[in-house]
Amino acid sequence: MTTKAILEFVRNHPSGKVKIAYADIDGILRGKYVSAEKFLSIADGTTSFCDVVFGWDSNDTVYDKADYTGWHTGYPDAKTRIDLTTFRKIPWENDVPFFLGEFLDERGKPSHVCPRQLLKKILKQADDAGFRPVLSQEFEWFNFKETPESSRDKGYRNLEPLTPGNFGYSVLRSSLRNEFFTELFDGLTKFGVPIEGLHTETGPGVLEAAIKYTEGIESGDRATLFKTAVKEIAYRHGIMATFMAKISAQLPGCGGHVHQSLLDGKGKRNVFHDDKDKHGMSGLMKSYLAGQLQLLPQILPMFAPTINSYKRLVEGAWAPTTLTWGVDNRTVAVRAITGGSSSCRLETRVIGADANPYLAMAGALGAGLYGIRKNLKLRQPMTDGNGYEDLSNGTLPRTLEEATHLMDKSTAAREIFGEDFVNHFVQTRNWEWRQHLKAVTDWEFQRYFEII
Repeated sequence: MTTKAILEFVRNHPSGKVKIAYADIDGILRGKYVSAEKFLSIADGTTSFCDVVFGWDSNDTVYDKADYTGWHTGYPDAKTRIDLTTFRKIPWENDVPFFLGEFLDERGKPSHVCPRQLLKKILKQADDAGFRPVLSQEFEWFNFKETPESSRDKGYRNLEPLTPGNFGYSVLRSSLRNEFFTELFDGLTKFGVPIEGLHTETGPGVLEAAIKYTEGIESGDRATLFKTAVKEIAYRHGIMATFMAKISAQLPGCGGHVHQSLLDGKGKRNVFHDDKDKHGMSGLMKSYLAGQLQLLPQILPMFAPTINSYKRLVEGAWAPTTLTWGVDNRTVAVRAITGGSSSCRLETRVIGADANPYLAMAGALGAGLYGIRKNLKLRQPMTDGNGYEDLSNGTLPRTLEEATHLMDKSTAAREIFGEDFVNHFVQTRNWEWRQHLKAVTDWEFQRYFEII
């Protein structure tokens, strides 16, 4: 739709309101409804939003050490702008108009704390190098027959899964609660988040969806909107959806794998593909892959941002633990899929479902472009077999504290993403680590209460 048609839709919508949202550092959408009149007055310029959304954590607890905002600034409003190209109609809200926005600094330039702006920055690096990135994300998540109230009342224990037991790729189970399954597929597509595939995964009540690939910032928008949209649709069916990386030691974790390839500047040729190579991989693809493998330990918090993330990255749980790559190998950190010129791509399997999609895509793309820019050679042999046993190139950091320390000290991360972003993001991840140190867990009671 043209800008004129979009604004006309807003003006004539019977609800008289618009929903707007911004993604915070954790990828959580923070927003509100505004009147159509108010929206039309800010649509072609800047507006404002309270900067506290970058001054607190996912539980609305304010950071004690953050430079961007805090008690020392008084949590003022920050400049923002609405991106009219993100226009969508919310099918489950009578087609209420919806828009995403992004944060600006005092001069009206992209703000260093804004995840959407960071991905746009990395996309510009690709454009400047003569590439057009194609990206998509796929998600695994658990679904429970619960409400926010019942989950809290149960202390998040003994929750009833949507379906019992393990039954991956089940045609049968998709017919159970099919109205939810159908609204996910149809509703998301109508919302401008087209789904290529939706199926059951291994684990009680687990689903997996692959979002259709696309170019530019739209890829990050789709993935970010997907998570909130799934939760909203689930609410309508008396279901709680969670994108936690790991909900149980006995069950596999939930991935948020990012698929990526590069087209030439005209968008006609996949520069990752080379017919003459035995694996179909071009030299550019190998340098891109080398960049990711080199930087994975240094940017891991962008892929595994929570305490819980590292409970997923354990051996034998369908998530990588080693710095490995392989062709169509699901036990390695980066899987090369080299079937043909149109589908040749990399899948970064380290990324969890709990990651901020904007940061996950920025991290994967930024590291790959770094490899190309530095002309890195892929000297590491392909892993053929069990990636968990291939320790030849090292392992991933085991905790958020360790990973955050490596990112803080990384000159490459600061070169790619900028000093200001890295400083802010490291502050938020150190805060996350310190918060968990205070918690007394069920594991501690079971282990120590009677015996110690």
